[in-house]
Amino acid sequence: MIYSICEKYAVMASACLIVAPIVVNAEDSLPEVSVTEKALVKSGAQSLTVPNTAQATVDIQRIPGAVEVVPDTAYKGGPAQTVKDMLGWVPGIFAQSRYGDDARISIRGSGLSRNYGNRGINMYMDGIPINTADGLVDNFEIDPTAFRYIEVYKGANAMRYGANTLGGAINYVTPTGRDADLFVGRVDIGSFGYKRAQASTGGVSGPLDYFITASAQEFNGYRQHSDGDQQRLSGNLGYQFSPDAETRFYVNLNAIDQRLPGEVSKASALHSPRTAASEFTRVDQQRNINSQRLANKTTLRFGSTTVELGVFGVNRHVDHPIFQYLDYTVRDYGGFIRATDDSQISGFNNRLVVGANIHNGKIDNDQYVNLTGGIKGALAASNIDRSKNISAYAEDTFSFLPNVALVAGVQYLHAERDRKDRFLSDGDQSGSRTYDLFSPKIGLLWDVDASWQVFTNISRSAEIPTYDANTFVSTATSDLNAQTATTYEIGTRGTRPDFTWDFAIYHADIKNELQCLTTAPWAPCSVVNAGKTQHRGLEAGIGLPFLKSTFTQGDTFVFNAAYSLNDFRFDNDPNYGNNRLPGVPKHFLRSEVVYKHPNGFYAGPNIEWSPSSYYADNVNSTTVDRYMLLNLRLGYMQAKGWSGYLEGRNLADRRYIANVAIAGTADPTMEIFNPGTGRAAYAGLQYKW
Repeated sequence: MIYSICEKYAVMASACLIVAPIVVNAEDSLPEVSVTEKALVKSGAQSLTVPNTAQATVDIQRIPGAVEVVPDTAYKGGPAQTVKDMLGWVPGIFAQSRYGDDARISIRGSGLSRNYGNRGINMYMDGIPINTADGLVDNFEIDPTAFRYIEVYKGANAMRYGANTLGGAINYVTPTGRDADLFVGRVDIGSFGYKRAQASTGGVSGPLDYFITASAQEFNGYRQHSDGDQQRLSGNLGYQFSPDAETRFYVNLNAIDQRLPGEVSKASALHSPRTAASEFTRVDQQRNINSQRLANKTTLRFGSTTVELGVFGVNRHVDHPIFQYLDYTVRDYGGFIRATDDSQISGFNNRLVVGANIHNGKIDNDQYVNLTGGIKGALAASNIDRSKNISAYAEDTFSFLPNVALVAGVQYLHAERDRKDRFLSDGDQSGSRTYDLFSPKIGLLWDVDASWQVFTNISRSAEIPTYDANTFVSTATSDLNAQTATTYEIGTRGTRPDFTWDFAIYHADIKNELQCLTTAPWAPCSVVNAGKTQHRGLEAGIGLPFLKSTFTQGDTFVFNAAYSLNDFRFDNDPNYGNNRLPGVPKHFLRSEVVYKHPNGFYAGPNIEWSPSSYYADNVNSTTVDRYMLLNLRLGYMQAKGWSGYLEGRNLADRRYIANVAIAGTADPTMEIFNPGTGRAAYAGLQYKW
């Protein structure tokens, strides 16, 4: 869906700023959002290291592919607990909650078979990686209340971050003191014991600016054994040496405790959805995280060239009793440099972006027998896993016509994976593997007019196996090959006074797709390389205002919809033929009709609809049933002062399966199903000063 700065549930139409697609000023390289905004940037009134929402929207639309900026007002008008709340309205993203703050997320079928953790998407917080160095990422450390906007780059459109996975990249961007409110306080309550409080502050003092936010929440959970509590703190401190030089320091702290209810049979998921898996409760399965992330980002501008540099370090301790008791520490570090030059070649506008990234890390893992009640038993495994990743990339945008640009790029990735087995009584599972991968891209971007673009591209992506693929089995990492794909894409995006749209069609030919197949109901999956597969899809988002000024001058009804067609199949596989890939519905739709009053009041119903069943296994013998959820929200949102909301979800209390841990062959009695949440209600109150 296209989001303007008028975002969903925004304040007043008169306060909205519509951001047109890409207009580049070659003279000083700043997007022409407005003369006032450009002057603010140059005067230092806005951050040089962090674009505001308007700047980010203009900048991202230089990319000839499916990309999006999601502003915070698109999701903060509700409880905003998981990534589904934040990104569920973006076409091509399939996000479903599991329990607590955890959610499964897939873009264009990335990590399609994963039902714990996520892979196939590079996630960033202010441009700093959230993924561990081996590529695995979970969502527990993402605090939806902390961010100003979210950038979504699907597939190889994420080259600006050096990301080249099938799913692309997601960058969560926090405010700075230069665009933050002096004070924000917020309280949310809801069904199943849900309570959250959040507060933030930011400001500017001469060349110095600061922003800090903290939140705490707890919940009993819809299901048994799914209670949890989280405390999170994020902040940044910026110093502007001049209008052309700024540095910013970041800190992110998390303390997370979460019990795991586990997957259950299909009958249990549909008829007793609040019941946890008995084995999960017997050994008290949990995922508890304490993490600290420190980073610095510096931006320097030299005429038409901008240079960005960054370094980061992450320490994460995970206390994780599951089928065995995992106790491990992750220590990651790295840095990046990126240079962007806007100039002219023989009178034609040209933008060149070159960069390099280093992301290294070590996982120190001890694994124990998990006794009844979640008590550590005897040592069962012990490993040191080291990852090294060095990538370099270049992308050039050459405007050979005033409104048509050719975009060409390439990325090189050198990755090393090395495991040292310290527990040898069951044999030595040490191993290492080196990967060297090139990923080219070429595309065209046509600005049909100032607010309408057409784009197309061909790109290659590559994905290295994560260590958890072998944490629980006896084979070495070298048994798995990298997943590679060639993706073809064409689309259009734009806005008119009474219509906004965002359409993309893509086809990806994939080799060695990494599948995570469930083999036991209580143990993690086993990762294998599939043969050839194909991911094809259509992503469509629309916004359509209608019935304007029906009850009062300036009010309107708006119809919004986000639709994804997911046609994912094996390609003449020796075992599965041309079967459909399991784990995601072929059709998925979210739509709403919302009434907006110029004073900030909004109200309306929305639906989430999976209109056909999909498969839970590769042999296509077991299905996940179709469903439709009816939701309703109303609220009052103001730029300053008091705002509030009421929201009801799954009002018909529909029993459904939210997601599934896939298998090679499954049946309905297999414990691979995660029930969706039943009827729930939430309310929130916020004050901005």
